[in-house]
Amino acid sequence: MTPHSNNPSRRAILGAGLGAGAMLLLPRTARALTTDQAAKLVNTVVDEINGLINSGRSLGQIQSGFERIFSRYADVPIIARSVLGPAARSASSAQLNAFTNAFQGYIARKYSRRFNEFKGTAIKVHSARPYKNFYEVKSTAYLKGQSPVEVVFLVSDKSGKDKFFNIFIEGVNMLATERTEIGALLDKRRGDVDALTSDLRTMG
Repeated sequence: MTPHSNNPSRRAILGAGLGAGAMLLLPRTARALTTDQAAKLVNTVVDEINGLINSGRSLGQIQSGFERIFSRYADVPIIARSVLGPAARSASSAQLNAFTNAFQGYIARKYSRRFNEFKGTAIKVHSARPYKNFYEVKSTAYLKGQSPVEVVFLVSDKSGKDKFFNIFIEGVNMLATERTEIGALLDKRRGDVDALTSDLRTMG
């Protein structure tokens, strides 16, 4: 079950499993992060996203800005390893670094368009709570003339800094979605991580 839903589904169970899998990749340290700190991190993230999508900039500029936000506040190496799946274990350090950099640009382009749909509205954080060995921070995008959209961030400090490692938009799990899509792209390239990395630089 996803941490923000009381209604289990196949997608929710998959998403929770992938979230837990991502957390297993993180070093085990004593929890220092607090609920208030997790909420503060996400407040900073949504404030910067709000400013970016309502800045009047072009989509290209928004994509560049979103990549800066993503690289600063998301645990990109953990997310990249999680979505790459078993191939991450056999890839070299150089291949993982190249894939991570390409994936960062790819995910920024993809999600900047998703968040750009919230232009003219405000995203507001309204709750945070500990969940298992990380924190769940809920926010809501209030859209003009439409129903509000829930955006949930999962936050941890297990990699040494306070970072978010997953996002749910209207219940859609970023890690689950990207692991499925990246896995399919890798399969089409017969497991060639270098070819996938090269192609990701122009996708998203």
